[in-house]
Amino acid sequence: MNEFILNAEVRSDLGKGASRRLRRLASLVPAVVYGGDKAPESISMLAKEIAKLLENDAAYSHIISLNVGGTKQNVIIKALQRHPAKGHVLHADFVRVVAGQKLTAIVPVHFVGEEAPVKKGGEVSHVVAEIEVTCLPKDLPEFIEVDLSAMEIGDIIHLSDIKAPKGVEFVALVHGDDKAVANVHAPRVAPEAEEGAAE
Repeated sequence: MNEFILNAEVRSDLGKGASRRLRRLASLVPAVVYGGDKAPESISMLAKEIAKLLENDAAYSHIISLNVGGTKQNVIIKALQRHPAKGHVLHADFVRVVAGQKLTAIVPVHFVGEEAPVKKGGEVSHVVAEIEVTCLPKDLPEFIEVDLSAMEIGDIIHLSDIKAPKGVEFVALVHGDDKAVANVHAPRVAPEAEEGAAE
């Protein structure tokens, strides 16, 4: 189990202009920590440090030990704002993790068994790459596994078809939204094949 640690400093210079200055002059990323029983806290962290953390996919759905000026607190990533062209993080939101208090997090989906429907001539489409879950901190999964091996052409896997890990609920299902997660469809006919038929 990886331990994710991120160092940050308290930020007193607030506002859009201040955030831009941080990013431009100091290569820092502004962020806010919410939740728990405390007031929101404005912080900043080194851009290269958060980029390094996010190289590991598991960081998105793991509890991170956030060290703010020597005081540690457990948080999860709530939202990231990225540069539209360059992809680097412009702003981050974290939520404090309180033991015994449920949290909501975005967890990546890992698809397995994809070869089986492909061998039958199907094409697999992944409709979602992540699922929003709610659970206690101790039950937070690193990823949700979705097995596609039994799928046939025309099949769709919905959220309700996936067995949630123990203690974990899918937020969309709680709200009555049983969304599609993946489907298998017949391959689209290649243009050359159509031309051959026409001759």
